Amino acid sequence: MSHKNEIALCVAQALDRYFTDLDGERPVGIYDMVLRQVERPMLESVLRHAQGNQTQAAEMLGINRNTLRRKLADHGLL
Repeated sequence: MSHKNEIALCVAQALDRYFTDLDGERPVGIYDMVLRQVERPMLESVLRHAQGNQTQAAEMLGINRNTLRRKLADHGLL
């Protein structure tokens, strides 16, 4: 299994557990919840692999450095 598929499987399994745990309650705001939950650890991991170099991290993520800095600020990682 490729790493891309492995990540997708983890997200799908986590969402399945989330729906089960709701126990009939109506879910709201799933899209934003998932992005917030996935984005922070992704940013932390990529920054660690880039040894804190934001330019390299932005390149690895496929986003520009200003976007990366905004996302880091949003997550309190600056």
